[in-house]
Amino acid sequence: MRLFQNSGIYRSYRPRLQHLLRNKSTFAESMAAFFDDRYGIAHVLQPVLTGDSSAFFANGDDPETQRLWAVEQGMKAGTALDVILLSQIEHHRTEVFYNSDPMRYGDAFLKRLPGSVRRTVAWRAAPSHGGEFLSHDIIVNNFPALLDSYRDQGARAEYLAPAHDTVMDAYAARTDRPIDVLFVGTYSRYHRTRALALEAVAALRHEMRVAFHLDRSRLTRLAETPLGWLPPLARHRRSRNIRAVTYEPVFGRDLLDAMGNARIIVNGAIDMAGEDRGNMRVWEALGCGATLVSDAGCYPDDMIPGKHFITYRSVEELIAHLRALHADVAQCQRLAEAGHEMIADRFSKARQWARFEEIVA
Repeated sequence: MRLFQNSGIYRSYRPRLQHLLRNKSTFAESMAAFFDDRYGIAHVLQPVLTGDSSAFFANGDDPETQRLWAVEQGMKAGTALDVILLSQIEHHRTEVFYNSDPMRYGDAFLKRLPGSVRRTVAWRAAPSHGGEFLSHDIIVNNFPALLDSYRDQGARAEYLAPAHDTVMDAYAARTDRPIDVLFVGTYSRYHRTRALALEAVAALRHEMRVAFHLDRSRLTRLAETPLGWLPPLARHRRSRNIRAVTYEPVFGRDLLDAMGNARIIVNGAIDMAGEDRGNMRVWEALGCGATLVSDAGCYPDDMIPGKHFITYRSVEELIAHLRALHADVAQCQRLAEAGHEMIADRFSKARQWARFEEIVA
């Protein structure tokens, strides 16, 4: 099949991407730099990563890189991003359009696809208020309850999991891990369950080496300015313990480096996730060889709590697990090794691609 994979860039990652691409003058150079940073690689399909001539990848919302392609093709300066993406699809003679950015390129965009496209597949695993993308032939993600909700709306929905990035193996092999407990993710008072857990973990900073890399919400950033002492904003300020262990958010290779330096990684689903589990932090933590401590719920069948990672049902249980793992270095290492071996085997790129082929056949 001739596969076209369209993706999107998380807003907080854009400054890093712009820095990486500052000296790149061609589309190919820019894409090579992007892939080398490993951002979002768990979702990138195998033919794209191996450079198969039948596959093409674009970040359809990245103006700098997309307009490099447009210039190379002789298109007019200032051509709209949707027109560039359509031109890429037509130029590639795409047969299967795999769209990881369906909130931006939704049903209206599908109506403009060239006639060569035989299948349209959308990845969507997040709240989709106002999104119109159910005209895709297939909706995929790794959250069964969310898939059921799409089926209830009349869509065909299929299970597809992220995959292990073998570049992580070098980080997993590290034996010198100076950080005892790491958390990487977003911080918002609206994610109340996660916020309470982080408060308790940060309070361990006098017992062990704790580090948070937090992408703060807009209200939290504002609350930590002088305006934050006003009553409407004060509740969005982070506690002294959290501020004491917090560093800047990390992405790409910096994220992998941070995880490769950590013995234990704490994960917590946001409040909208229901009982399904399997956010990206699970794949990243296990892939980088850390011991994952994550909230209890319904994980993919091959991920076995107690064997590959540890789960918690309360803040008190989370703290007890962290103290026990910190004290028992051997058990911590056994879990990390078992988790990495499982993720590398059961969630390989080859298995992900085979499943995708099965879905679109």
